[in-house]
Amino acid sequence: MTGIRRREFIALAGAALLARPASARPAAYPAPARELMATVPGGRLYVRTNGAGSSAERLPIVLIHGGPGGTHGSLLDALALADERMVILYDQLDGGRSDRPNDPANWTLARFVGELEPIRAALGVARWHVLGHSWGGAIALEYGARRPAALAGLVLASPLISTKAWLSDANALRGRLPAEVQADLVRCESAAPPPEARCDAASGAFYQSFNRREPLSQARRTYTHPEDRGVNLDLYRHMWGASEFVSTGTLRDYDGAPLLAGLDGPRTLLLVGQHDEARPITAMAFAEQSPGAELGVIPGAAHDIFNDRPDETTALLRAWLRRQDERR
Repeated sequence: MTGIRRREFIALAGAALLARPASARPAAYPAPARELMATVPGGRLYVRTNGAGSSAERLPIVLIHGGPGGTHGSLLDALALADERMVILYDQLDGGRSDRPNDPANWTLARFVGELEPIRAALGVARWHVLGHSWGGAIALEYGARRPAALAGLVLASPLISTKAWLSDANALRGRLPAEVQADLVRCESAAPPPEARCDAASGAFYQSFNRREPLSQARRTYTHPEDRGVNLDLYRHMWGASEFVSTGTLRDYDGAPLLAGLDGPRTLLLVGQHDEARPITAMAFAEQSPGAELGVIPGAAHDIFNDRPDETTALLRAWLRRQDERR
């Protein structure tokens, strides 16, 4: 416990010192250096890369977005890392610009994990770092537990590791909201909910506090493409459900916590925001189950760490990834 707490403090202090003003964020993201459609079980995925390829100094990093049913748009601020390594972003099947067969037979955790190796092969990457955010954290955890030879570093960012723990965190955080908002959230899950606008307002209060505390940047707001069909809510509801506080989908009994002990702990980082839906205290407990793993907490950030504190998040990742590169 003591070691994890000390590393947490180092992560907080280091990130704060390296922070830049929000006004320094770019007005637009760079165009992809390369785009392709990678064939995976079930269809083809949109993949984009920026930055230098695999080298003796810096290995590529692939980032797995949240959802289920989300897109790579939530991770675009990680492109700041492309000044020294290849950054790989992609849309999971049935989301964003990837194929959308909308076949529930494809909507399994194992199949989403199976997307990674075909992407790596399509890009000709020998070794890489893997970062999974939110639902993508479950994908990254399952991939890392296989100990693939290609994996140089694993980042579980604001991760879904256990549905039971996720719901426990959500309900604990709900208890920090004003009593009236708490009551509305409970009523909104009942058989006789209040008007939809009232439920939307209550959910919005929760999201403002623990999901995304800062407005979307101009770059995020203007990042569009005619082939991008956005978030797939059918997929989200099928695998998760309709509420942050109750899971009724296929992930309702998911528990990846037993996999933590089998990870390469010294090459594993758990990364969360100070106000994250995936609470730091829970992430700390998970980190302790993977000997040698580190915990980083991004000050001021909620669940959308790349949006709320992009400079602090990429600065922490930059330093940690460099250390992993030097270990090989």
